[in-house]
Amino acid sequence: MTKISIAPDDRVFVLTGAGISAESGLPTFRASDGLWAGHSIEDVCTPEAWKRNPALVWEFYSGRRSDGAKAEPNPAHVALAELEARLGERFFLCTQNVDDLHERAGSVRLVHMHGELTKARCERECGRPPVEDRKVYKSLDEVGRCACGGRLRPHIVFFGEIPLEMERIQDEIQKATLMVVVGTSGSVYPAANFVHWARQRGARTVYVGPEAPLNASAFTHVVEGKAGEVLPGLFAV
Repeated sequence: MTKISIAPDDRVFVLTGAGISAESGLPTFRASDGLWAGHSIEDVCTPEAWKRNPALVWEFYSGRRSDGAKAEPNPAHVALAELEARLGERFFLCTQNVDDLHERAGSVRLVHMHGELTKARCERECGRPPVEDRKVYKSLDEVGRCACGGRLRPHIVFFGEIPLEMERIQDEIQKATLMVVVGTSGSVYPAANFVHWARQRGARTVYVGPEAPLNASAFTHVVEGKAGEVLPGLFAV
């Protein structure tokens, strides 16, 4: 099996996508029929959808919360948390996923560039920080309001909105000497560009997933296989 060596002066940037959560039983965001859990993306995950029908948006994300609460971290999540524990400040994790499986596995140094399922924020973008919110709402009447009076919306980056923490992410990519990408298709931007940015800085780049991504040519190593089977034995620290 391939071993990826991590030297004492290496800085590791990890990007994870839907594939790592799929191994815990959570569906990827877009199935082959173009639907997401039976819904059109345009109906549940755009700013226009929120303005048009916030009740449907909350119904959808309440269902995702229910599914997420039942899922458990898999060996891939645990392996990354253990790697972080060994590397400390030399490790950084950026996930495209909105579930909390990384945190539940023990990860601490991470950002959710597409938001977090277990939080809500003001629809008016009034500047108040997101609040912890794990409720499964049965109707829009149950959804709380911000101190400013705006309705709370899921703390999710809808399609057409700017991903979160991009300045910090770019700073970490610039410092990285090794980038590990796990379970992404290489088709969602700007995340699909991260490997190119890392290569421009001279970093080694490793992909782990059941099949090669669309941007496979940008990686110095492509390791095909399930993340839960590959990651636990991948690194030599």
